[in-house]
Amino acid sequence: MFLAIIRAFGIVALCAFAVAGVARADEAGEIDRLFMAGQASEAFARLDKLLADNPRDPQWRFLKGVLLAQSKRASEAAAVFTQLSVDYPEMPEPYNNLAVIHAERGEFDKAQAALESALRANPSYAVAQQNLGDVHVQLARLSYERALELNPADGTIAPKLRLLRGLVEPAAASRTQKP
Repeated sequence: MFLAIIRAFGIVALCAFAVAGVARADEAGEIDRLFMAGQASEAFARLDKLLADNPRDPQWRFLKGVLLAQSKRASEAAAVFTQLSVDYPEMPEPYNNLAVIHAERGEFDKAQAALESALRANPSYAVAQQNLGDVHVQLARLSYERALELNPADGTIAPKLRLLRGLVEPAAASRTQKP
């Protein structure tokens, strides 16, 4: 989908671990390496052990949400990001990743609300601002599609729809982040 950037936030989480300490960064890097090598069960087991020792740690929780999302376990990831946003409302990343999940489900109003929360937490968070623009494009596309259904004879709508679809389709290919 056009907001497929959750993988990039795994990298952001790893950078945050580096600031917190080399041992944490090493552990996070190992978990990420295991996950990317197809050893998701082992990666989750290591992460769950770390979370058992410190269940409120926002960085480990965030990393778990990222890995859940990458595992196509969107509902579980959404629950992690939602709880993080409640526990740490000053962190914009959980709101952004929650917005990605909502957008992938076609819940653009919820995605917009989550991105606005991310931007309240950090007004200079460029990724959330860009994702909000993508959500606005999708909302505009839906409005024009509905307008075309209501008035198929209006020749001004189809060109606008083509333009919006052209904005979204190339963005999906270029914004999907892969390691």
